[in-house]
Amino acid sequence: MKHINSTSLPEPIAQYLDSANRFDAAGATGNFTSDAVVSDEQKEYVGHAAIERWIIQTSEAYQPHVTVTSILALGANVKMAGSIAGNFPGSPLKLEYEFALRDGKIARLSIR
Repeated sequence: MKHINSTSLPEPIAQYLDSANRFDAAGATGNFTSDAVVSDEQKEYVGHAAIERWIIQTSEAYQPHVTVTSILALGANVKMAGSIAGNFPGSPLKLEYEFALRDGKIARLSIR
């Protein structure tokens, strides 16, 4: 993976991260397709309503802030590494994000 800053991210990913880092659940959710799937902490969230609830609950519980450390873009698929700091044990953690883009939006996000 090459090291980059968040301004080099595809627009929907950069906007999602910016909104999520500000705890703006509606703004973050707007960057996903209506049938998007998010996989996080061994759970799946499908569609805007579920994804928005996930962002709200995660923001309230952990107050996470993601800093992009690297990215590898392969067509519509983007692998990103990030450092996530917040109100949780072990903060900050290094996590891997896999995005699939479709029609200018995020269709899938897996966080590990």
